[in-house]
Amino acid sequence: MMKTVSMMTRDRVRLDADVYYPDEPGEFPVLLMRQPYGRAIASTVVYAHPSWYAAQGYMVVIQDVRGRGTSAGEFKLFEHEIEDGYDAVNWAATLPGSSGVVGMYGFSYQGMTQLYAAINRPPALKALCPAMLAGDLYSDWAYEGGAFCLFANLAWAIQLGAETARLKGDEAAFLKFSDAARNLPLYDRVPTRPQIMQELAEYDSFYQTWLDHPDPEDAYWKRLSPLTYLENFDLPMLHIGGWFDTYMRGTLNFYKAMNQQSRAVQQLIVGAWAHLPWGRRLGAIDYGAAAVSGCDRAQVRWFDQFLKGIDTGLVNEPPIKLFEMGSNQWRTFSEFPSNAAPSFYLSSTGLASIDETDGSLVSTPQRLSPADVMVHDPWRPVPASGGHACYPCGSFDRASLDGRSDILTYTSEPFTEALPLAGEIVVELECSADQPSFDICAVLSEVKLNGSVYNFSQGYRRSDRGEAVQSLRVSLQPTCIQIPIGSAIRLSLSGACFPAYPVNSGTGEISTMVAQIMTIAVHGGRVISLKCNSEEPSGRQ
Repeated sequence: MMKTVSMMTRDRVRLDADVYYPDEPGEFPVLLMRQPYGRAIASTVVYAHPSWYAAQGYMVVIQDVRGRGTSAGEFKLFEHEIEDGYDAVNWAATLPGSSGVVGMYGFSYQGMTQLYAAINRPPALKALCPAMLAGDLYSDWAYEGGAFCLFANLAWAIQLGAETARLKGDEAAFLKFSDAARNLPLYDRVPTRPQIMQELAEYDSFYQTWLDHPDPEDAYWKRLSPLTYLENFDLPMLHIGGWFDTYMRGTLNFYKAMNQQSRAVQQLIVGAWAHLPWGRRLGAIDYGAAAVSGCDRAQVRWFDQFLKGIDTGLVNEPPIKLFEMGSNQWRTFSEFPSNAAPSFYLSSTGLASIDETDGSLVSTPQRLSPADVMVHDPWRPVPASGGHACYPCGSFDRASLDGRSDILTYTSEPFTEALPLAGEIVVELECSADQPSFDICAVLSEVKLNGSVYNFSQGYRRSDRGEAVQSLRVSLQPTCIQIPIGSAIRLSLSGACFPAYPVNSGTGEISTMVAQIMTIAVHGGRVISLKCNSEEPSGRQ
């Protein structure tokens, strides 16, 4: 059974929700999801329908946040979620049929609303299942390595703008946003500030603000970042992420912070998933039946433990479950992997941008002499291909892309035994450029016996002191993968990854008119990888 009910916030704004009930009579714990996309969707793009959760013995409340769906008020991205979330938890706990305890679930915005609701510690809130979110809104969501996440932010801003126009009854604006969503305005005069976002600025809830706050220390980011309130959190949390999710670094960073400071149980599940879908196939790879999400059952088990008081045994299990790509199986860990494997050092005779047999990854430190040079042309920037920052996400064969002369490639010898890698990966480079500002995109791939090249991790970094030789540290997406016997790994370096990130003009300005051809020199570097602990594979989730 489902019915629609409403509540009033402390400032007298009406928020609407659909409540799903179990078939049998009684009092039940409440599962609350607060989201901005119209409550009927209920995150069913990755989760089971709320009626399934109700059938497991829970009241399920799916609420439209302020100014979205049919809820009243004005929508401002994340701005009201601390107070409204607190009020919503207290209200849900007193609904007829509620046992008085509340858990929350959801991913992305719905993951963030969980954390915001928990900040002021509503007494009825007992457990969370946050998925795919940002602990630090600047570095885990809006920017990566100092570069604006153009594709993800613009696509989302257009989606939210279209919904705002629809709710206000502005059909002309809605149609413009809808057209833009199907053909993102990435080739406007200033792609980062396209005309539609200027023309329809009244429907923009965050995009211009994020561009106008490029400083990570700005008070704006601190106020809206859950990590600012870390000491307020002390709830059991089941954290969920994906190796190709745009916000994987946020999921991991928040899990690690909570695991360090909280007395409550923290567990982590990471699959071979993008932001969506959470299935067995992603990009060009079929990861097998084991890769299909078991998160619905895992969440019910979590809530059974912490809302119903059922001993499910989960507190006695290893807290971390990671899907290992390559072997296509789940592995369990007592802590997030951090056992350093030998570093791979860059080696070449200066032709790493021309001859893919020249650039090598070797086991001993090297000084590149001459330096490897790539020339970045803003007229034809290196395009994004898979990864986590641009749709479609995932792993694709980039062998042809790596043949471009504005990409440096360094490839190891084929491995004579399988190499399991798990954890965070860093690329350290000694580099310089002939312009004040430049970017580095670093991609790690598996080179298969047949010559195909499938990416599995990447990172991006902007530097604004380009003319001096500098040490540049590029943090890549964390991963868990087994490289099989006969395969090699490759590091690909480029000066762009468009449209995942804006093309660097060389001056720091956001304008195509001043964009400069630039020469980027790599004088040496290494890949710091992490070797997987030899733990036994786990069963299905």
